[in-house]
Amino acid sequence: QLYREARECLTLLSQRLGSQKFFFGDSPASLDAFVFSRLAPLLKAKLPNGKLQQHLKSLQNLCNYCTSILSLYFPWDGGEGHPPPHPVGSGEGEEDPHKRRNQLLSVLVGLVAMLGYAFLSGIVSIQRGGVGPAGRQPIAMEEEEEEE
Repeated sequence: QLYREARECLTLLSQRLGSQKFFFGDSPASLDAFVFSRLAPLLKAKLPNGKLQQHLKSLQNLCNYCTSILSLYFPWDGGEGHPPPHPVGSGEGEEDPHKRRNQLLSVLVGLVAMLGYAFLSGIVSIQRGGVGPAGRQPIAMEEEEEEE
């Protein structure tokens, strides 16, 4: 039942698109973004059951529609699987010190937060001299005398 309805939906989309570039003429609309977001994975993904994928591939105008949008808005997705390189002089070098600073700050904030939690929850405590918990004496470091 579900497969039959999905096939029917794809067929109706194919009929509605016809020979147009986009669903509402020569420029994309929000419907095109929505339809493409559903069709492209169905067209490109490796699926365990390819019945619906085969039906989509038989609708040539929908395949051309997806290919056209992929080449227009995702030109680097020609099977390479990675975005295009950044143009030279795009300011990437200028952002690098900020990136390093932000990473360092996030590590420091995380460290302070963990230490704060440890102190407030009682996991770690600082005691000054005197008798420690359970009547124990604090451990003191003994100084060794140097013999010459």
